Amino acid sequence: MPNKKICHITTVHSSFDVRIFHKECKTLVKVGYDVTLVAQHDKDEVVNGVKIVALPTPKNRLHRMCILPLKVFSLALKQKADLYHFHDPELMPVGILLKLFTGKRIIYDVHEDYAKQILSKPYIPKIARRDIAFLINLMEGISSRFFDAIVTATDDILKNFSYHKKAISVKNFPIVADFSDIKRNTNDNKGFFNLIYVGGLTEIRGITQMIQALEFINSQKVVKLILCGKFYPQSYEKQIKSRKGFENVEHLGWIRPQEVPEKTTQSDVGIICFLPEPNHINAMPNKLFEYMACGLPVIASNFTLWKEIVEENNCGICVNPLNPKEITKAIEYLIEHPDERRKMGENGRKAVLEKYNWEEESLKLLTLYRQLC
Repeated sequence: MPNKKICHITTVHSSFDVRIFHKECKTLVKVGYDVTLVAQHDKDEVVNGVKIVALPTPKNRLHRMCILPLKVFSLALKQKADLYHFHDPELMPVGILLKLFTGKRIIYDVHEDYAKQILSKPYIPKIARRDIAFLINLMEGISSRFFDAIVTATDDILKNFSYHKKAISVKNFPIVADFSDIKRNTNDNKGFFNLIYVGGLTEIRGITQMIQALEFINSQKVVKLILCGKFYPQSYEKQIKSRKGFENVEHLGWIRPQEVPEKTTQSDVGIICFLPEPNHINAMPNKLFEYMACGLPVIASNFTLWKEIVEENNCGICVNPLNPKEITKAIEYLIEHPDERRKMGENGRKAVLEKYNWEEESLKLLTLYRQLC
């Protein structure tokens, strides 16, 4: 749809968020849309054909949720877009106002099941979590009726919008092109064995149990866990670094998305042992498919959905994420069975190339845009 102007909006995510910028915006530019992204950034500029309109960095969470949306609404109006596509639940009032003031098409992109996510937020008192989750569900239910389409990141989140006449899921599968030139560096004949985890380093992501698992390993190889991400909160980082297993951890901090394939292919196994929190059980995390795209076997939590993916494609081992010794057992098995480990990695990569990829998934987004524009 040449000359159709699209405006993506986020106050929460970075300007180069993988789903928003690298997947959705760049895909739309590639097929001819005029795309603007209103997001936190240090200056207005054009990157990969996407016009970035800079938002200031909020002073705190309250400022981001209450003041920044007013700025966003003003900037969004100035874009005079044919379609507005926003990505944060706190922007639902902005989405409604844009619909009322402009009459243009509005898409709400739901990255998480926010009500379930609230149930695991450590900074919210437990006594208040269910009431807040209920209010979020209520707000989404009422607000979404003003929007022309809902896009969700998983099929499970899509169920929350079964009443909406135009709701689809567009999953966060890897961009195959980003993983097309990978070169696996196997450590089969070396004296070490590398596990890798990429993502946020929080307690509910199972970091404690993964590091505990290192303490029980009995192998002739030196087993190292490479952590790529930031700890939150700082008190948790201090707690983790005091554990004995952290002696076998290499913490690289946050790395750019472009660095993920290189760091991952230098490892032997990708590990993702999220704890069974409400928002995790039916999630489809990027990192699981990125490990597979890099040809790594995976050690993953034994949630029903994850087991279906891992076992159906024979690309890894599922474990109880609450049991460090079970994680240890999976690590030792993959160390001791290099041929099977290699085959699992090949199976995972094949599955991504054939079905779990953005190139296929993006067709659903483009079809929706054609219908709305």
